[in-house]
Amino acid sequence: MSWDFTEDAAFLALVQAFQESGETSVIEFLANGEGADHFRELTQNAAGEGVDLSDSDDLDAFQEEVIEALEEVGAAS
Repeated sequence: MSWDFTEDAAFLALVQAFQESGETSVIEFLANGEGADHFRELTQNAAGEGVDLSDSDDLDAFQEEVIEALEEVGAAS
């Protein structure tokens, strides 16, 4: 993927919400409430940047990249 989602406002909001949530599991955070909302916004921004996530495999790969990035941020804080 050529789009650097880590610079996107939705990802930055996702990071902040994750850090403030006190949740230790990125997967649990993304599956519920505010995390799911921010992830949905991020996928919409991806579409606006020309990233095609209509294939479930592509969406899964994108979600895995987001999880890994959030885990790195969580480990750094």
